[in-house]
Amino acid sequence: MYATKYPKVWKIKKLPLFILHVHAPCVRILTKMCYCYYAQIGGKYMDKKAKIITVAGKGGVGKTSISASIVRLLVEKYPDKKILAIDADPAVGLSVALGVDVKLTLDDIRMGIVDSVENGETKEALELLSEARFRIFDALVEMPGFAFLAIGRPESSGCYCKVNSYLKEVIGLLANSFDYVVIDGEAGIEQIQRRVMEKVTHLLLVTDQSKKGAQVVSTIKNVADELIAYDRIGVIVNRVTNPELADLITVPGVEILSFIPADSAFAANDIKGKSVLELPADSAVLTGVKDALQKIEIL
Repeated sequence: MYATKYPKVWKIKKLPLFILHVHAPCVRILTKMCYCYYAQIGGKYMDKKAKIITVAGKGGVGKTSISASIVRLLVEKYPDKKILAIDADPAVGLSVALGVDVKLTLDDIRMGIVDSVENGETKEALELLSEARFRIFDALVEMPGFAFLAIGRPESSGCYCKVNSYLKEVIGLLANSFDYVVIDGEAGIEQIQRRVMEKVTHLLLVTDQSKKGAQVVSTIKNVADELIAYDRIGVIVNRVTNPELADLITVPGVEILSFIPADSAFAANDIKGKSVLELPADSAVLTGVKDALQKIEIL
């Protein structure tokens, strides 16, 4: 289990706040304990600043493949660093892109507590809460060179508010136990608006060659300027099919880090059910993402 590599964090004696996003009066008595816990975390474990890289953009532009490529390149460049990949998109595509078999998500853990409370099983709910800090790390999947965490799908249709609220808590809890955190964000601007990504150091916006894609990343950038204190920002233009028109894609106030042509090797890899980790090193996606990461001083 990945937890064995980070014993200091695992020995905490209080409960993370995100577990408390349930509807139970019996849980409220633990809130004060959690605030004390976060004070302890803030003072003792947050002294190291992780590089937190969030990938955002319109749906269908290859955002997840870019996120997976970032994870691969970080693992290859920094084999001794602790790297965490977070699938924060309810579409749950990052696990497939990285070849990860997810057995347990954070929403599974939270819903186990919610179900117990709503069924009147107070004792069982409190026992689950007491074990919650350990079960968070049960959800971490250890892969060669990196750890993986899936938020999971929300329990019902509609607003993903609860999912996003505890995602924010999880990032705060885990981030500084790692050197690099790569977050494959939800398509659109909701997670930015809700300040889920407020601890981000690097914001990478992905678009395709369409005007709509560029407009979406421009909107994300404007919202992020108001709500997120990021250090660096840049745009990756993915799946370029008309290189001669590439210069027409602009996002005011943001550097375009890389133009990545449509990648036949990636498409073939995807059809065969292979992960990004199995892509040829000279594939257009990996080459383009590497260029972008070098420009933004991640590699």
